[in-house]
Amino acid sequence: MSEDEVRHREKMAKRKAVQDEEVAGKTIEKGLLIVNTGKGKGKSTAAFGLALRMLGYGRRVAVVQFIKGAWASGERAALARFGEMIEFHTMGEGFTWETQDRARDVASCRRAWEVAAGLLARDDIALVIFDELNIALRYDYLAVDEVLAAIAARPAAMHVVVTGRNAKPEMVAAADLVTEMAAVKHHFASGVKAQEGIEF
Repeated sequence: MSEDEVRHREKMAKRKAVQDEEVAGKTIEKGLLIVNTGKGKGKSTAAFGLALRMLGYGRRVAVVQFIKGAWASGERAALARFGEMIEFHTMGEGFTWETQDRARDVASCRRAWEVAAGLLARDDIALVIFDELNIALRYDYLAVDEVLAAIAARPAAMHVVVTGRNAKPEMVAAADLVTEMAAVKHHFASGVKAQEGIEF
């Protein structure tokens, strides 16, 4: 074994010891509030990745889409293959600039929240995704205090993922994990249209 290989092995052994000690110190298991926010692409995609992971373990998942309209999407088609293990509620009527009707948007989000609140009260669901809920909260279509109170009162083992740009400070403060997607480069800026399997 070369001197470089010996040094590398010793370095990795030390790193493993530190890592093992850190992992051993984590003993809490609980339902998490996860927030995916920021201007970058991938917030909903990351949430659906968690859905797939949870379904892989045979646990039930529910999705409520607050803003996106009822157009066909690859994630919905894929998740539908899990049958009764997944509930998918697309409650929005499209992005706010499409409807241009605040009262209609508020009513739509209110209906979506009623479904969401019902899901939060169930103990048979392992993961709930509230897709674009941050947008509904940003425009004050829903009261952030009401939303956070219902999330806090959920069953102890239920995980909740909230997606959308501009997460409110109260949502960030309540969350266990917050990921901000940064916009470094996007093909849309170069004139590439939304494509099946990438954007929807």
